[in-house]
Amino acid sequence: MHDTGDLNDRVSDAPSDNWVYRILPPWLWPYAQLARWDRPIGWQLLMWPCFWSATLAANAAIGEGLYSGSLLVSHLFLYFIGAVAMRGAGCTYNDLVDHEIDMEVARTRSRPLPSGRVTRRRAKIFIGLQALVGLFVLLQFNWFSVFLGVLSLGIVALYPFAKRFTDWPQFYLGLAFSWGALMGWAGIFGGLSFAAVLLYAASVAWTIGYDTIYAHQDKEDDELIGVRSTARLFGDRTRQWLIGLYGLTLVLMFIAFALAGANLIAFLALLGAAGMFAWQIVRLDIDDADQCLALFKSNNRVGLIIFFGLFISLLFAIP
Repeated sequence: MHDTGDLNDRVSDAPSDNWVYRILPPWLWPYAQLARWDRPIGWQLLMWPCFWSATLAANAAIGEGLYSGSLLVSHLFLYFIGAVAMRGAGCTYNDLVDHEIDMEVARTRSRPLPSGRVTRRRAKIFIGLQALVGLFVLLQFNWFSVFLGVLSLGIVALYPFAKRFTDWPQFYLGLAFSWGALMGWAGIFGGLSFAAVLLYAASVAWTIGYDTIYAHQDKEDDELIGVRSTARLFGDRTRQWLIGLYGLTLVLMFIAFALAGANLIAFLALLGAAGMFAWQIVRLDIDDADQCLALFKSNNRVGLIIFFGLFISLLFAIP
């Protein structure tokens, strides 16, 4: 394993000036890369449905006299830790499954496993350590939430194989990445409601949209090695599909917010998200990999806008 600060220890699709390379010792870099700590967009996109759901549930809890500000704040902190840990474990698992595929794709060839900087055995140990952090976080919630969290593991385990048997692997990613839209509500109420289910469905549609944009970076390599994706399926019709997927996201969220009793501020935030979606659709050039990556990353701001609206809505609703 390399033990120097040479640029050969970096990966091609992450910024070389990331905090990982400024703070961590070089021997830890490959593990940080496996967990994607140098690319925070993944845990951010995993975290937002959790934050949306918990804050939407808090809005609903006010009407039922069950609101607790300290509980919400503690849950948001736990979801942050859980998102970083479980996204890292999921990415490490995904890299193990896709080891040989990653060796054939230019963008992923420099990752720790295909480049030989981490062995498969050490990667498996690293998955276990991250999963233990995720388990610790999960056990801080009620037992219904624990049961719900365990259920998600089946989808997480299936996702890396989806690209081998369906043109819709982004749908399976959506099922996994959006699970927090159920967890946040369950953590507050100890059960689910129609509003939470609609928020989950909205998050799935959102994930399919943004990950389709992301997948356009690899479509040529994917075609050569037989990997399937919605980017390849939609092709030149991607813009029309995004209108439908992002439109569905907004409609389902609007209904979920209404059912949970969110106020006008939350709906204004949805309007802001709609503007961001429109900007992505207008700007999209599916043949420009750098632009696709930038548009994909802009969905972090979408997540923040929606959360901000729900949080401010909550502050105005507190008696």
